[in-house]
Amino acid sequence: MTFLPLVLIALGVSADAFAVALTKGVHMRRFNLRHAVIIALTFGLFQAVMPLLGWLLGTQFARYITEFDHWVAFGLLLLVGGKMLWEAFSKHEDSKRDYDRLDVRQLLVLALATSIDALAVGITFAFIDVSIGWAVALIGATTAVLAFVGVVVGRRVGSRFGKPAEIAGGVVLILIGTRILLDHLGIW
Repeated sequence: MTFLPLVLIALGVSADAFAVALTKGVHMRRFNLRHAVIIALTFGLFQAVMPLLGWLLGTQFARYITEFDHWVAFGLLLLVGGKMLWEAFSKHEDSKRDYDRLDVRQLLVLALATSIDALAVGITFAFIDVSIGWAVALIGATTAVLAFVGVVVGRRVGSRFGKPAEIAGGVVLILIGTRILLDHLGIW
């Protein structure tokens, strides 16, 4: 896999974390740099570990499904992207304020929930030519940066960008899955 699709995947799976971080920023009464860094690193770490776990799982089964692995990659990315689109269009805004308290347990649950799609992407990585170390580092770093930016932007301009970020992430993942399928079928 070349660099550009990998960057697009990293951006796609980071969209949920960005949207949640944006919401955390919206809920801050005043900006707290320490909390923003903790949020960013937590989301980045989870988003880096989950594709690695997915890749480890996928490599265990790769030899059994090489004949139809492109369909598996397409299906997983379609499901993850579709889920992101469905959530973007069905979410109700949360209006409560956190009053500058960082609930670590809630943060861990949110980081896990937003990284499930990265697990599925990691499984996909087992079936395509990708450097898993590079992919994991890029996804983790991209997520950490976007989560930090999400907190800052959320604190400054509100939640206007959360939904568009999720929509863009979902569309990007679906397009990448489609490209993988078309490439393996010899159409691309």
